[in-house]
Amino acid sequence: MKNIAVYPGSFDPFTNGHLDIIRRAHPLFEEIIIAVAINSKKTSLFSSEERVEMIGKVFKGWDKIKIDTFEGLTVDYCKAKNSRVILRGLRAVTDFDYEYAISLMNKKLAPEIETYFLMADNEYSFVSSTIVKEVARHGRAVSNQVPDVVGDALAKKFSV
Repeated sequence: MKNIAVYPGSFDPFTNGHLDIIRRAHPLFEEIIIAVAINSKKTSLFSSEERVEMIGKVFKGWDKIKIDTFEGLTVDYCKAKNSRVILRGLRAVTDFDYEYAISLMNKKLAPEIETYFLMADNEYSFVSSTIVKEVARHGRAVSNQVPDVVGDALAKKFSV
């Protein structure tokens, strides 16, 4: 069986913190699927198509990286993709509490799937998509917190 990790999230927008997790996990897996979650109850700044396109540009030329969208439970998506690993990044203790609860539920639903946690690098421990959007919404620079393609898309979104 191929060693495949699924890195799920809304990625609205994709940040340098997300990039750091992928960069560090890249040598550990034969394939990493960045799975953009579609949540009809959540209002996103970028459409799922825009998020997939931006992430695709960030990882252009990277081997082993796939970008996809999904709806529903992450464990069901993992099973459909023959993945036995959910990859998650942790920034702080508050992330751990939330992520740990989800990992316990995932373990009950699919005992064969493991959740691997990677701690955020200090440089990205404060970066969140929510904060990035708020700062960009007010016209301030976020270039040190997001890849260039994402920064350009944010500037375009908020220049109207």
